[in-house]
Amino acid sequence: MRNLILNTDSYKTSHFQQYPANTRFISSYIESRGGVYPSTVFFGLQAFIKEYLSRPITTADIDEADAVCQAHGVPFNRSGWEYIRDVYQGYLPLEIEAAPEGAEIPTGNVLAQVRNTDPNCAWLTSYVETALLRAVWYPTTVATVSRACRDIIEGFMNDTCDTLDGLPFKLHDFGARGASSEESSALGGMGHLLSFRGTDNLSAIMAARRYYGADMAGFSIPAAEHSTITSWGRDGEAAAYANMLEQFGGEGRTVAVVSDSYDLWNAIDNIWGCELKDRVQTSGGTLVIRPDSGVPEEIVPETIERLMARFGYSINGKGYRVLPDCIRVIQGDGVNADSIRAILTAMKERGQSADNIAFGMGAELLQKVNRDTQRFAMKASAIQIGDTWQDVYKDPITDPGKRSKRGRLALIQDEGSYITVRADALDGRANQLVTVYRNGDLLNRTDWDSVCQ
Repeated sequence: MRNLILNTDSYKTSHFQQYPANTRFISSYIESRGGVYPSTVFFGLQAFIKEYLSRPITTADIDEADAVCQAHGVPFNRSGWEYIRDVYQGYLPLEIEAAPEGAEIPTGNVLAQVRNTDPNCAWLTSYVETALLRAVWYPTTVATVSRACRDIIEGFMNDTCDTLDGLPFKLHDFGARGASSEESSALGGMGHLLSFRGTDNLSAIMAARRYYGADMAGFSIPAAEHSTITSWGRDGEAAAYANMLEQFGGEGRTVAVVSDSYDLWNAIDNIWGCELKDRVQTSGGTLVIRPDSGVPEEIVPETIERLMARFGYSINGKGYRVLPDCIRVIQGDGVNADSIRAILTAMKERGQSADNIAFGMGAELLQKVNRDTQRFAMKASAIQIGDTWQDVYKDPITDPGKRSKRGRLALIQDEGSYITVRADALDGRANQLVTVYRNGDLLNRTDWDSVCQ
């Protein structure tokens, strides 16, 4: 699966024969045309450049692609790929410009722009659409979902908490096992880490190190799962919990324990809140109780209420109740942007601070998104035929929302927001699109700290 020539749609292989005679350059752009969220957090392009565009194509790649295309029934531009191999040592003669990674940009704006740098390779610009668009839309969409969740949580924390100190750890990535592939887990998991620091996604940690130079992009804690608790048997439930405290408790330490393998209310009222109460209170650390079933907006407030009945609470400066530092709750079942809002609303109505809760999000974070979540598209917008540049666009009367942009594009900042303009209409304004790739070279590298600002 490492052959870049075959990292495309089948019909793309025939497009080199479809452009007007004497076509020299084609320019295309990527945008989010709209969707669920009014803005997108642009992210992931540097990872794609490092992983895919920094490796040259080889004769073996050309031979394989030639054989596959012949058997598949589509044309193959062998001479074009051999030209790239011979003249550019196998690196793609393209220039890619992009918005700053990590920037939150309103939908309807150009996020990246690509054109060929060699007039003999005009067909290459659109050839890379499949790989390039996929590389951008997925991590950008996950980053956007995560940022939207952060905005929801931050709003409730502003209302019910004294500080926002705990915000970076309020949403934990539980999605690795539900992702479609290890690469998806890594790319989407990195997108989440632009807004939060909690994750159980080691693939994302390694990708952030490899592609953006992060020393450590996220953190986790020891935590139980149902198998480690139920392996003690129903009669050994209290012993299983005690073992978690013995193994992982202590001064300044945090441990999470799923507590509804049998009866959540019994676990809270009689085991944690009675039999093991003194150990929890005197450990010097924090025990995080995890419910894992039921209707979240009902279970979470009731869980907190029962814990307060056993462990007490304080009233913060906003007038909301907060559990003591030794005990907290994490909800990891049925979590999405809507349920986060519903849970926090139910808690607020009962006078409970958002300080009491953290969330874990799985498939809703990494898997339940698609290209149409933010209506991503890559379209050609300009072509040079001979010595003349002209606009390229689509304008379907059946769907004005699919009307594409025209000409070479630029992205400017105006009154704190981003606006797309034609490149020939910049009039001295700074173009926020910067060249990040040209002919095999990664330019204007960005590091993890810059992306997370």
